[in-house]
Amino acid sequence: MTDDAARLSTLRGRVRGLMPTVRRDLEALTRIPSVSLDSFDQGLVDQSASAVAELLESEGLVVEIVREGGRPAVIGHLDGPEGAPTILLYAHHDVQPPGDDADWDSPPFEPTERGGRLYGRGAADDKAGIMAHVAALRAHAGGLPVGVSIFVEGEEEVGSDSLATILERHGERLRADAIVLADSTNWDIGTPALTTTLRGMVRVVVEVRALDHSIHSGMFGGAVPDGIMALTRLLASLHDDEGNVAVAGLRSGHAAELEMTEDQLRRDAGLLEGVQTIGTDSLLSRMWTKPSLTVIGLDAPSVDTSSNTLVPSARAKISMRIAPDESPRTAYEALERHLREHAPWGVHVDVRLDDEGEGFAAQAEGPIYDQARAAFEDAWGVPPVDIGVGGSIPFVAAFAERFPDAAILVTGVEDPDTRAHGANESLHLGEFERVCLAEAVLLDRLGR
Repeated sequence: MTDDAARLSTLRGRVRGLMPTVRRDLEALTRIPSVSLDSFDQGLVDQSASAVAELLESEGLVVEIVREGGRPAVIGHLDGPEGAPTILLYAHHDVQPPGDDADWDSPPFEPTERGGRLYGRGAADDKAGIMAHVAALRAHAGGLPVGVSIFVEGEEEVGSDSLATILERHGERLRADAIVLADSTNWDIGTPALTTTLRGMVRVVVEVRALDHSIHSGMFGGAVPDGIMALTRLLASLHDDEGNVAVAGLRSGHAAELEMTEDQLRRDAGLLEGVQTIGTDSLLSRMWTKPSLTVIGLDAPSVDTSSNTLVPSARAKISMRIAPDESPRTAYEALERHLREHAPWGVHVDVRLDDEGEGFAAQAEGPIYDQARAAFEDAWGVPPVDIGVGGSIPFVAAFAERFPDAAILVTGVEDPDTRAHGANESLHLGEFERVCLAEAVLLDRLGR
């Protein structure tokens, strides 16, 4: 057996032996409903930060909980051997709201195993990312081959508003030769991936006003427009008949040449029979590098409480994903211009920017990327693929700007059936062990 094979065999055995306690600690974190949205109990986010700090302290890290006007983040550090590189490990401990408990097959904050998957809000996104870092540290307990800093954010799910201040005030403590951001996905069960592109994001609230008060629909209907009808016509103008985004001036790109069939997409997305996909170009380009527009919220009278009137105004929240190299500000201006120019019947339109975030495109080359790909192949037995992700992770661009000389490795614990942000979020336990092993091997390779 070669030296490399012996080291891999040793780490594989260590990680396998650690998994029961790693899972126990993951389940304990998952039971803390650390939803960072204002309308939820923020004391539970504090509790989650304290639990993460205790986990890191137990591995010998010097740990501090920091708060710069937002939710608590956890920063830890452990020195490595003299002259060894320093690796920054990122994850986040806040989670999305669970939604309606009735949509879950088991309680969202009571981790439950079914069919080799662990179900629960945050079981994957991103408390499994935290525990992957902890598992890698435990696999090297007493002999860490590199210096390690860990940054566990507490407000990623609500826009990372204080991240810029944290990086400004604590950035020197986070400086590293490589950054492992464990908040993405793998291509499929059994096929690991490095995420090399991410779309940017713009979120707006648009309000349409047609009247200064409600009026009788029978007395005035047919001559006077109402807010809901005007809003729906305006929203319909955002796409052409094929489902392509119809906002002029937005950039588009082409995705990597990976094979995704429509059957695979239908299965992963849960498309109902007969429902067609939208847009043109390859499926992956549509989801990774072209713009998309989604209406994610509406303010209008509910069906059950509505009166027989013309509604004076209605609001919608729109989430727009943009090409990785698109400027969020330029994209917002294009969307705002479209909404104002396509207002039907002269209704008044107000557009408010709610949030924005930069995309990311990595030049995924060089020795650190080579070692990362080798570590993934060691853990899975097959080489990884480079993928794009259609979702937006604005903090990745923030790290790239703050640490331009660091290699940024966007990895993850998810798979196409994880259902992050939705009901029945889950973690594939077999893949999670491979994730933990890959990170332990990566630290070993970078230390050599």
